[in-house]
Order: sequence, then C-alpha cells, then structure tokens
Amino acid sequence: MEEEYIRLIFGLKLKQIRSDKNLSLFGLAKITGLSKSYLNEIEKGKKYPKRDKIIVLAEALEVTYDQMVSLKLDKNLAPIGEILQSRILKEIPLDIFGIKESDLIDIIAEAPLKVNAFISTLFEIAKHYNLTRESFFLAALRSYQEANNNYFDHLEAEVEKFAKAYSLDLSQKLTVNDLEEILIDEYGYTINNEELTEYKELIYLRSVFVPKSKTLLVSKEADTSQRMFIYAKEIAYNYLDIKERLYTFSWIKFDSFDQVLNNFFASYFAGALLIPRKELVKDLKVLFEQTTFKENDFTSLIAKYTDSPETFYQRLTNILPKDFNLKNIFFLRFNYKPDRNDFQLTKELHITNLLEPHANENNEHYCRRWISLKTLQEIPTATENHLFGAQISSYNHTDNEYLVLSSATKDPFRSGYYRSIALGIMISSHSQSKMAFLNDPAILRKKVGVTCETCQIEDCLERVAPPKKIERQLRFEKTAQTVQSLMEKYSG
Repeated sequence: MEEEYIRLIFGLKLKQIRSDKNLSLFGLAKITGLSKSYLNEIEKGKKYPKRDKIIVLAEALEVTYDQMVSLKLDKNLAPIGEILQSRILKEIPLDIFGIKESDLIDIIAEAPLKVNAFISTLFEIAKHYNLTRESFFLAALRSYQEANNNYFDHLEAEVEKFAKAYSLDLSQKLTVNDLEEILIDEYGYTINNEELTEYKELIYLRSVFVPKSKTLLVSKEADTSQRMFIYAKEIAYNYLDIKERLYTFSWIKFDSFDQVLNNFFASYFAGALLIPRKELVKDLKVLFEQTTFKENDFTSLIAKYTDSPETFYQRLTNILPKDFNLKNIFFLRFNYKPDRNDFQLTKELHITNLLEPHANENNEHYCRRWISLKTLQEIPTATENHLFGAQISSYNHTDNEYLVLSSATKDPFRSGYYRSIALGIMISSHSQSKMAFLNDPAILRKKVGVTCETCQIEDCLERVAPPKKIERQLRFEKTAQTVQSLMEKYSG
C-alpha cells in the first residue's frame, strides 16, 4: 500500500478507538502529552507517528501496539480499508467532480452505515466490473443489508404495531381475505384480477399499481402466496407512508436508489408480516434442538408459514443473525432453463463476509456438486412441486464447511423455467452449539468447488468444463521454475 493510505488507515483507527473511549482530541492530548494539532493531523492522515509516539497512544487508549499499527479495520470501517487497498480511488477521476481524495476519506470516516454501504458497492463494482446502473443500485442495497446483518428492528416494530392496530393475530396464519379487506376498506384500493393478463407484453408481471385511481392490477396467474405477498407489500407502502416507490411487481427499472431501498423495506415488511418473528423463532428452537436432521420437519415448517420457499428462506436471513447469532450465512437464488442447460445466479446475499459461493462475472460454469444445482436439475422431472435437499459442503480451496439447505420449484414468473433457493450456514463451534443436528452423520457430505474452471478436484464426474484457470496457473508455475533453474545454471 502507498504511504498515504497507510497514514489514512492509521488515522481512521486512531479516531475510531478514541471515539469508542468517549475521548475528545483535547482529552487525548492531555493524557498523552501530545499536542491537539498534532493528533488532529494524524487522524486526518497527514502524519504518521514514530514508534515511541504509537506506544504512548496505545498505552493511553488501552490497546496493543500491534492493534494500532495493523492495517485491518473493524466491520464498520472495513469497506474503507478495502477501497484503499483496491486502489479504486486512484482509478476514479475524482478531480473532475471537484473532489479531493483526502476529503472523500474524511467524509467516509464520519459517515453512517448507508455511506459505508455505498463504499462497499464501489469495491464490489471494482472487483466484478459490472457497471450497469441497476447493478450498482442493487449492489448498494446488498451492502446496506449486510452492514445491518439484514435485520431491521424498526420494520419489525412497525409490523407489530400494524398487527395491533388492525386486530391481526400474528400467531395465526393470515389469509388473502385479511389483507385484501384492509387494502380495499382502509386504503381505498380497487383490485382488478383480469385485465393484466390480457397483455402479452406483461405476462411476466404479477401486479401493476395505478396510483391515480388506486387500482391494483393483479395477474390471474398469481397463486395464493404471490397474491398475499403483493397485498402485504402494498400495505407496507401505505402504512409506512412510502412515496418514492415502484409500481410493478416484479420491477422493470429503478429510477433512483430510494426506490430500490423502499422496495426492499416494503418487501421486508411483507415478509415479517406473513412470517412473524416470534412464532418462527419458537419453531426454529424446537427444530434446532433435534440431534438428527429430518427433511420433512424442515419442509413442514416452510409449509406452515407459506407456499413460497423463497419467502421463507429470505425470512431466515433476518432471523438467524438476530435471534441465533448465526451471521456467517449466505442466500442464493438460481434460475434454470433445462433446454439451455444454463444456470444463472440471480440473487445473492452474504451476511458478515463474502462467503463461497458468489456470483462470477466471467461466464464460468458453477460447480454441479452444489445441492442447489442438484435439486434444480432434478425438479423438471420430479413428481413433487417442491424438491428439497440438504448437504454439508466443504470447499476444496478452504477449510470452511457449510450446511446448505436448498428448495427447487417451478419459476413462479416464467413458463419453462425453474428456480432454486439455497441457504448456507457456516459450520463452527458456535453454529454447532445452536443447531444440534449439525453433527448428524446422516447428512450428505460433499467436497465442492466454485466453478469448473477454478476447481482442483480430480476425476470429478459432475465436471462440465475443464479446469482452465488451474491448468494455466500450473503452467505458469512450471515455466517460472524452469526459468529459475536456467538463471541458477548460468549464474556461475
């Protein structure tokens, strides 16, 4: 890293540690004997103290010397460190916007989670070079979700207030009529179930809201779970008094990040309303106390709350980090069209860290050993409407293991397509203490890769493409070794 970046990171750390101790610059100056102006220059990244000064600061702040000089930042500031190390700020022409790099870092250091989420987005874009406006907005949203562990207490509270205000018993499963009645009687909606389906251009839409007449056009192809989710989202827009919103489901385009964020808030509210937190936590505790994993128990739990596995899995990404402190989790959604044999990762969320697997932007072939792809390949010929699978996956290039739960169904929005939803939970001593069945030897175990092109597993029967990247890496290594041998041979 460049010297200026090392100074910036040290300054950010010093300021954060000082703030955590509720110390002003004046107070720190008083207990260290260092001048206030000198400390201010350190925090702004203009100066880097000598070793003796760092020792004085570490002792005053009750931290170790190594902690002070480490380039590793804690969670709230980690995106900034990643940005600095990625050199993306050198590649963005900030000067044409009248922005100085040091000023930008200063703003970031003072920023709340939303701005840190924005910085995370820049880093993600730098890695993947996916520069479409929609991708930028959605990446920003994912970063915002991850920064909050995908749990939003104010929305959970609003759901409970709403249920109390409208005399809804959340311990009982809500019905379509419950929600439809509120939309019509309370918010003055007119619901049309016929017209939307008449337009072939709109066959992939499940609803369109016309704000001027408060008309909600709902596809007659929408099943009960889809209709309930549509109604719950519309209730959220009204109850939360959201003005900047989208009018179609699924969305066609976003005009602003506010629309993206508000669409997420409405969806979160809908999920929390349809699958109440308190009831789900009680049921999960019972499930997690079992020493053996029974697939029927898990699928029955899904069916208790919803006909939509995706809604249920999404809700788990809210509940597991908050109520079970299971934060090393990922959520994936794959789409599949059998006649193309093409798997597309269309949605992902990683709580705490960017866990494997994640989207690749290089048109590589995802590992067919993943349970989410296995269930997806089998669902077109299955007799069941919902195909479930569970597997403990270990990655050949890391020591990490995950319990991965996957549900495959027909794509509810597109004919001839299928989708699978996967939830991965990292196996650790903590997760094993929360989920007794993680030690069940009957759970299928599989060594997996990320993509065929980067996989080192030999004689893989599921492989659909050669390990080109691994082969190229080995070729380069052998070339380098041979060159080194020649250098030594002719160096006398």
